[in-house]
Amino acid sequence: MFLLLPKMQNTINIKNKRARFEYELLDKYTAGIVLAGTEIKAIREGRASISESFCEFNNRDELFVINMQIDEYSHASHFNHKPKAERKLLLQKRELKKLSKEVNTSGLTIVPLRVFVNERGFAKMQIALAKGKKLYDKRESIKDRDNKRDLDRIKKNFNN
Repeated sequence: MFLLLPKMQNTINIKNKRARFEYELLDKYTAGIVLAGTEIKAIREGRASISESFCEFNNRDELFVINMQIDEYSHASHFNHKPKAERKLLLQKRELKKLSKEVNTSGLTIVPLRVFVNERGFAKMQIALAKGKKLYDKRESIKDRDNKRDLDRIKKNFNN
């Protein structure tokens, strides 16, 4: 007999909405996160934020997510975690080497896009290799978004 995970775990989807606006996304990867027990419980409650976070390599070529906010778990005792600790990301060696090379040579950055809990109950983070947008690119994004909204509004009124 096996234990079925609750359906709620699949609904955890914490997004970084600013990343698509601030950066041009080139490659996407899914990485595991090394977490403590109270951290995963807080993520399952949806009490995390990645809006100000970024990823960085240390001197041993390990990838860490910096500034990821995971609020303290409500039912924990004094063994709770630090809310803004650095957390290690787990990727395959060849993916880490590729990312490290791209970051060091071409000046790209690695940004977290979303944190989710997979069907096995593990917390995963979708990260992207990204290039910063210029101001005129951001204006273009805003204009495209407004045009799409207006088009959808016109289509809705036309169909009614």
